[in-house]
Amino acid sequence: MNDTTHGIRIRPGGPADVPAILGMLDSAVVWMNNRGNTEQWGTTPFSQNPARVARVERYATEHDPYIAELDGTPVGTLVLDSGPSPQMPIAPAGEPERYVRLLVSDRRHAGLGIGAALLARAVEETRRAGVALLRVDCWAGGGGELVAFYERNGFTPTDRFLSQAWPGQVLAQRVS
Repeated sequence: MNDTTHGIRIRPGGPADVPAILGMLDSAVVWMNNRGNTEQWGTTPFSQNPARVARVERYATEHDPYIAELDGTPVGTLVLDSGPSPQMPIAPAGEPERYVRLLVSDRRHAGLGIGAALLARAVEETRRAGVALLRVDCWAGGGGELVAFYERNGFTPTDRFLSQAWPGQVLAQRVS
């Protein structure tokens, strides 16, 4: 299934997409830092941090990555899993779930609905798997803009958490 909103095509990803994903994450760090946000993902580019590179490599090989493309160029990514990261202080759902582990879009293409298209794909894949619950966790600082983004895309806030000094919010969406 492809989403053609604004010419966006979504395809399954894999190990060959790791450099593009790291590039999107690096540019997101720069974008956040330029807006004064150094708390969410810090100031070091993902590609300069071996642990983060290894995490992205795991996402591309052990989970279900999806790549949004515009005219054949990767402009966003979403990674689905069967639950939250074990490193996060988040309780299991107590039922089968799909979990958004990563969602990032290339900020040069902001406003085209890339993130929304990827989340719609996550809903579709969750439904296709016969699972009724889709969850995500996100940074809850900075005035809650990211939480509001997920709410606009059909998610409802459930649990707040603190991971070291990082304020987080878990959100859920029932998929029918």
